[in-house]
Amino acid sequence: MSKKIEALESKRESLYNELSKIGDFRRGIISVNYRKCGKKNCSCSKEGHPGHGPQYLWNTTIKGKSYAKNLKLGHELQKCNEEITNYRHFLKICDELVEVNEKICDLRPVFEVRDDTELEMLKKNYESCFGRNTKRSGTHNKFSL
Repeated sequence: MSKKIEALESKRESLYNELSKIGDFRRGIISVNYRKCGKKNCSCSKEGHPGHGPQYLWNTTIKGKSYAKNLKLGHELQKCNEEITNYRHFLKICDELVEVNEKICDLRPVFEVRDDTELEMLKKNYESCFGRNTKRSGTHNKFSL
């Protein structure tokens, strides 16, 4: 079992190293828009014409608030696209990291209780953390002890 834990810890360390090499990242997507200007004589007003564009727009939602920014074709668009790709890579590594950590937690041994006094002390500690006597911030926990 110790070799499994060592292998997983090595994997975790390599994931941490990979995280440190990601660079700049941002969440969101880039959408492509075509717009009609509204002028009657413009070619975009004709049926079947997609409209003026393409225009590139970076969109994201953070804590329920939407953000958008027009991107210039060229280096700005390329930079934003690379940052979004880096963010997806960041999320993938974080998911892997959580999985590896959970496996390590499952493999680590649980220490046995030595005697009844230690058991009673543990019960008191956990009752103060999870028991019914603790104050809650207005939320109902159906899984409480």
